[in-house]
Amino acid sequence: MMRDTTHAAKGQGPVLSVENLTTSFVVDGAWRPVVRDVSFEVAAGETLAIVGESGSGKSVTSLSVMRLLDPSSSRIEGRVRLAGRDLLSLPEHEMRKVRGNEIAMIFQEPMTSLNPLFTIGDQISEALLCHGNLSAKEARAETIRLLEKVRIPSAASRFDEYPHRFSGGMRQRVMIAMALASRPKLLIADEPTTALDVTIQGQILDLLKELQEEDGMSVLFITHDMGVVAEIADRTVVMYRGEQVETGETADIFYRGRHPYTRALLAAVPVLGSMQGHARPLRFPVVDPATGVADEAREVADTVDPTRPVLSVKGLAKRFDIHAGPLGRLVGRVHAVENVSFDLMAGETLSLVGESGCGKSTTGRAIMRLIEPDAGSVLVGDRDMLTLGGREIREMRKSVQMIFQDPFASLNPRMTIGQAIAEPYLEHRMGSAREARDVVADLLHKVGLHADMAKRFPHEFSGGQRQRICIARALALRPRVIVADESVSALDVSIKAQVINLMLDLQESLNLAFLFVSHDMSVVERASHRVAVMYLGEIVEIGPRAAVFNNPQHDYTKKLLAAVPVPDPSRRRQKRNMVVDELKSPIRSVDEIVAMRSYRTVSPGHLVMA
Repeated sequence: MMRDTTHAAKGQGPVLSVENLTTSFVVDGAWRPVVRDVSFEVAAGETLAIVGESGSGKSVTSLSVMRLLDPSSSRIEGRVRLAGRDLLSLPEHEMRKVRGNEIAMIFQEPMTSLNPLFTIGDQISEALLCHGNLSAKEARAETIRLLEKVRIPSAASRFDEYPHRFSGGMRQRVMIAMALASRPKLLIADEPTTALDVTIQGQILDLLKELQEEDGMSVLFITHDMGVVAEIADRTVVMYRGEQVETGETADIFYRGRHPYTRALLAAVPVLGSMQGHARPLRFPVVDPATGVADEAREVADTVDPTRPVLSVKGLAKRFDIHAGPLGRLVGRVHAVENVSFDLMAGETLSLVGESGCGKSTTGRAIMRLIEPDAGSVLVGDRDMLTLGGREIREMRKSVQMIFQDPFASLNPRMTIGQAIAEPYLEHRMGSAREARDVVADLLHKVGLHADMAKRFPHEFSGGQRQRICIARALALRPRVIVADESVSALDVSIKAQVINLMLDLQESLNLAFLFVSHDMSVVERASHRVAVMYLGEIVEIGPRAAVFNNPQHDYTKKLLAAVPVPDPSRRRQKRNMVVDELKSPIRSVDEIVAMRSYRTVSPGHLVMA
């Protein structure tokens, strides 16, 4: 067991002191510990990060501190002291006064924490009225002050708006404002930036740094993103399988981490700019968690045929009609994708990058004809997918397959994974049931799983294993092109590295072409041959990976790259000073005519919108 008995000298004593915390749940009638003997302290004005992958126990630790676990099925042992007072011995009515008042918490997904039936102003005011002696008028004024404090533009005018009217980043700001309403001594932030785009993530991290400086607040930051840890944490606790395996100053953890699991986590972090001198995608080094020894990161063999596009997209457009009024009158259109054109070569990875709402996922779905495009052409070989009928499109989909972001939602929970992988093979009559079993065994082996796993159901696998299963299913039809739509964004950092390595290995052995849809610029740099940057439905910059990353030309590309967290603790106090704005609306009037865009050539193959 690794214990943390030191804390930064930022106050007279620790704000939070956790000693030998053990949390158990009832499993099959017996108590099973999921967090064991965890100890740490958080000093006044300090940020302590708890890091680890899904299932490591970091979120259970934070919920135990807040006593938010169901007492009928959980048991918390040890000591949790807030400013010297033991929280585990408090009666529930006293603990309710502590929550939201002395300790506040921000969760990963703000939309599940905000009530869609109440305005955001009313929800923040409720926290003030519950924990303070304010009138409704005073609560409204204080709420507007809080909204301004978390840098929400036009705060007064947005008091009466509902959560669905805010972007993801702005909703997270609302949650921070709510958490700060009672000026807590400690803020627990549980994966507060994981679901956000890279630019919004950068803004939220800057905001937390500023608020901490202004209020001297302590922060317990829960995350699996080591880049975020480097930017925000004074000290770090590393958790693995419910235990605390390493604790120390963040710089010591990054530069002199001793535990094999710590070194494995750090080796899996893609570092922006680390591809200098590498012309082709680079596999992540794989670290053995038992020994801490890493293999060599190596470039993927060059299988790209620049003369043979397997997918050619020209002038692709998709607009969604907006109807309003009692008669459902057409009042506008969402220009989700506008005049998108690119070629994808055999053996190549082209990444589509941009923030949520930029049109990259809609582009992937339009190519697959999961939604019907309004204009353009999608050539697979010499056939236009947009002109094909039902039977022909089914046949053409054998050449182009898709991997989605959420593997659990993509798999039928009532089918074994063997049945799920075999289903497209049998539906397209590519062989007999006996041949399908052999194909399933071969594909499971190809994606790093065992053939005897075919009889298991999706819930029996981890998130990373389920994504491997989805990749195996996509390969069942022997496609030439795979559209990977945010296929690694929901995975932990080391699992993400393993899946990327798998995709690169398959590309190398099967000469696959990938259209890789992502907002993670560090991963994109590592895995791509070329990059296309999308903004408001249009490609604003496209070119070879090295050209786009080393010499970005469009302002939006520069903004995306500037927002990427850098896993370097020496940058912890630096702020990006990013402009707080929301993505512009893609909604246009019904009669608007979109002007044709022109591009200028920066270097061979590197184009930027003029």
